[in-house]
Amino acid sequence: MIVARDWKDYKIIDMANGEKLEKWGDIILTRPDPQIIWSKKTFPEKWKDTFAVYNRSKTGGGSWKYNKKIPESWQIKYKNLTFNIKPMGFKHTGLFPEQAINWDWMINRIKSEKKEISVLNLFAYTGGATIACLSAGASVCHVDSSKGMTAWAKENVISSGLEKSKVRYIVDDVVKFVNREIRRGNKYDAIIMDPPSYGRGSNGEIWQFENNIYDLIKLCTNVLTENPLFFLINSYTTGISSTVLSNLLELSLSDKYKGKITSGEIGLPMENSNLILPCGIYGRWEKN
Repeated sequence: MIVARDWKDYKIIDMANGEKLEKWGDIILTRPDPQIIWSKKTFPEKWKDTFAVYNRSKTGGGSWKYNKKIPESWQIKYKNLTFNIKPMGFKHTGLFPEQAINWDWMINRIKSEKKEISVLNLFAYTGGATIACLSAGASVCHVDSSKGMTAWAKENVISSGLEKSKVRYIVDDVVKFVNREIRRGNKYDAIIMDPPSYGRGSNGEIWQFENNIYDLIKLCTNVLTENPLFFLINSYTTGISSTVLSNLLELSLSDKYKGKITSGEIGLPMENSNLILPCGIYGRWEKN
């Protein structure tokens, strides 16, 4: 497991009973997490400090219960990156802090090159990986089917002082966009994808991880340059092993490119504790 330990503006304070107590800047939130199956609270007195709790509904979805007034949005920083945080429906805040460990890896890989790296970020959400790559000097094509998430990504880019960087925002179905890039002959040195378990594209296209991920990876190999830098896949799909991501990268890339494949879990540490919260899996191909 690789663990995102370098946060200062984000902390897990405690975990118990299917919930995590988190500090986002100065705001403390309680959100559900299915990995937290134990009942013992390590710091029971700290739970009374929560500003808001997300409660799941038995009929699906859920809602926030506010104990204290909080801003509509606020900012947190990770090193030189700035993110706009907003409590959303279905428990989200617009950021997955565990991905910081991948941001650091991508930044280091991009900075190790002596040329400008072009990055394709698919299912790009609010742009955490986008601003990480921009901060390292890469150009980024940011693709997501949601206009709202893409607008949020633009806010994060501006907040991080990267609005003059080379970034292209595309609101479209990922598969359709990649097929267009193939026809245009456009190429990228690096590809990032964070596909959902299930989703719909901008025109109602259905995406299901198990049925579509292999074909998408194979499709994306057609937009890689002759000497690509990396290919990163993240997944939060229940039941999928990180070894599956290794296998997919091996089957899709090894015939054409020489490189190293690694995979595993991603985690977040709990403050003042030895506990680690598992937060999905990753698969990485990188050139030797």
